[in-house]
Amino acid sequence: MYFDEIELDMTIDIAPAVIEKEKMLDFARLYDNIPLHTDEEYARKTPFGKLIAPGVMSFMSVWAKYLEVDLFGEELLAGKSTKIEWLRPVFAEDVLTGRAKVTNLVKRSERNGLVEITIEAYNQNGELVLTDVTEAIVKCRP
Repeated sequence: MYFDEIELDMTIDIAPAVIEKEKMLDFARLYDNIPLHTDEEYARKTPFGKLIAPGVMSFMSVWAKYLEVDLFGEELLAGKSTKIEWLRPVFAEDVLTGRAKVTNLVKRSERNGLVEITIEAYNQNGELVLTDVTEAIVKCRP
C-alpha cells in the first residue's frame, strides 16, 4: 500500500500469538538470560510468582503476527524507529492479541512518507500488556 493510500486512524486487528513455554525459555537463554526468565525457583520468590517472558520476545510475538497482514507490501522502504513500553508481565501460555492503528502520517518528499503505527497488545484477560510505536518509511505513488 502506498503512503498516499494510508489513512490516519486506519486500524488492523492482529491475530493471537501464544507464548509457548519452551520457546520462551529458549529465547531467554539466548537473548535475555536472567533468572526472572529462566529459573523457576528464583521466579517464584519474585512479585510475579513465576517466570515471565522476556519483554522483547512478547513484543516480537505480536509483531510477527502484525507482519502477516503485510500492510505496506512492496511499498515499504525501511523501518525508522520503534519504542516499546511494557505495562504488565507476560507469562508462559499467555495468548496475546493486538490492534495496530495508524497514528501519524508525514509526507517526507515526493517519493516517500513516514507512517507511525501504534500497537496495543492484550493478554487473554483483556489486560494491556505492552504498547509499541513504530515508524516506517513508505513509498508514495509514482
